[in-house]
Amino acid sequence: MSTQARSEAKVVVERTYRASLEDVWDLWTTKEGFESWWGPQGFRAAIHEIDARVGGTLRYDMIADTPEMIAAMKKMGQPPSHGVTSRFSEFQPHSRLLLTNVIDFIQGVAPYESHVLVELSEVGDKVRMVVTLSGMHNDQFAQMQKEGFTSQLTKLDKRFE
Repeated sequence: MSTQARSEAKVVVERTYRASLEDVWDLWTTKEGFESWWGPQGFRAAIHEIDARVGGTLRYDMIADTPEMIAAMKKMGQPPSHGVTSRFSEFQPHSRLLLTNVIDFIQGVAPYESHVLVELSEVGDKVRMVVTLSGMHNDQFAQMQKEGFTSQLTKLDKRFE
């Protein structure tokens, strides 16, 4: 098992979209919404269970779905897909949710939890979304987390252009 110190670096990402609060909320809380954008470029999510409420479960597979990403995962010694289990630790409809993810799919690293805090607010005819990601098990993975999340947000950026 790894004995590396956990990264304390949090990642905060903010976007403002010309969309309704309901539309952005649904991206985080419905199967169709989540699958439509979750995962960095070259990856997709396949939802097995989503129970959007306090204590509810979110289970999905993160799947490399391009030949380039499959090859990159193989080069890193990782499978092309892995299961993720999360729970909705906080749930305030249309304003705030906290996903607690179990990170148990990294070889040589003891399982731990990470958090994704989503805060939404209306700003005129737009929605402001602030996402705070907790630190990972080391700085290298924290940087990969930041790059991956920024990459997947490009899917939403294009949707709401």
